[in-house]
Amino acid sequence: MKIYIETLGCAKNMNDSEAAAGMLEGAGHDMTNEIEYAEAIIVNTCGFIDDAKQESIDKIFELAQMKNEDALLIVSGCLSQRYQDELYKQMPEVDIFIGVNDYMNLPAMILAYKGERRKQFSSYEKEYKEISQTRFQEGQYSATIKIAEGCDNHCTYCVIPSIRGSYRSRKKENIISEAVRLAAKGCKEIILVAQDTTAYGIDLYGAFVLPDLLKSLCEIEGIRWVRLMYCYEDKMTDALIETMRTEEKICEYIDMPIQHCSDKILGAMARRSTKSSIVSTIERLRKAMPEIHIRTTVITGFPGESDQEFSELLAFIEEMRFERLGVFAYSKEEGTPAAKMKPQVQARTKELRKDSIMLRQLEISLEHNTSKIGKTFEVLVEGVDDDGTYYGRSRYDAPEIDNSVLFVSDRKCKIGDIINVTMTDAFDYDLVGREV
Repeated sequence: MKIYIETLGCAKNMNDSEAAAGMLEGAGHDMTNEIEYAEAIIVNTCGFIDDAKQESIDKIFELAQMKNEDALLIVSGCLSQRYQDELYKQMPEVDIFIGVNDYMNLPAMILAYKGERRKQFSSYEKEYKEISQTRFQEGQYSATIKIAEGCDNHCTYCVIPSIRGSYRSRKKENIISEAVRLAAKGCKEIILVAQDTTAYGIDLYGAFVLPDLLKSLCEIEGIRWVRLMYCYEDKMTDALIETMRTEEKICEYIDMPIQHCSDKILGAMARRSTKSSIVSTIERLRKAMPEIHIRTTVITGFPGESDQEFSELLAFIEEMRFERLGVFAYSKEEGTPAAKMKPQVQARTKELRKDSIMLRQLEISLEHNTSKIGKTFEVLVEGVDDDGTYYGRSRYDAPEIDNSVLFVSDRKCKIGDIINVTMTDAFDYDLVGREV
């Protein structure tokens, strides 16, 4: 059977899709990127905030219209797990629903499908559940590795613990084995993902052992870049920062969502950070690695955020001058403590605050990029346009969410190569250069 997978949401969802694809190929199915030839279509959904939920719902209906009449339509992921009964009743177009813990059951469910709609939503297990096969395509130069599942932080706005369950670290030897296999197939960049990457090992080994894992990954021949995503500020230990500083393969880049800077709002969010601890961690990172690029996200319009707290947040962003920044307007999610908090901020106010931050960050981003003109950076080649212009990413950019580097070369570059590019021009979110 030819199977098409559409993935929405974060890098962790993409990792789940690759795992599903690996198991389906192992069962004899073929993956396709052409929906018109697909005999089964899987929509891996996101259910984190309102915008993501609506995007997932729209995509399900869109693909239901586009697919061949006899093709199966399968819905998986966080939205499916969270609203399993509602979606099953309201979307008769969907043939199979599965939850986030059921990808290993997907080949059997497809094989057993005889025209009658099915659903399966298993509870998460107490330990990390290994996937037997993860898809890795020939020529793929970058891959995510999931090092843990679930979350124990219980931020008051977040539904992830109720969807994904409690925190379960993956055994170190299994992570290393996967990285070795990836490297043997030509992978040059591995991106570590989890709901909370910095908590790695606390449940298995009784300590935060991410530094030890990183050192082992850096010993693997063929791996050139190691990138950290989804780190919590309160777990940025001195040992972790020192490992990042001393291990050459670890990108001087960190994704560390802070969500806010006001102690009042951070407390209401049940975050373990304070404004002073965030400032201290940023200072420690920048002192250890002066060229580090910090990506963060913030939430505007959280319940109780007054003009004063928003002004504090805006001033903080101007002071910290983050190299990468994303902004979300607070999404009131049923079943979370924050949904019951008062006062709730009006939708228009949330959006105006979000736009204000993004406009300021646009200026900050341009200033950062302009400062790179004349400098040379490693760039991973990702593709070439029809006019012969190449595009890729530097060590300071994660795929899909960060800057691109557009460059020209006097030779034919190979996709997946890591080359040196001197920057010649800058835009708000992209750089322009020439291969050295």
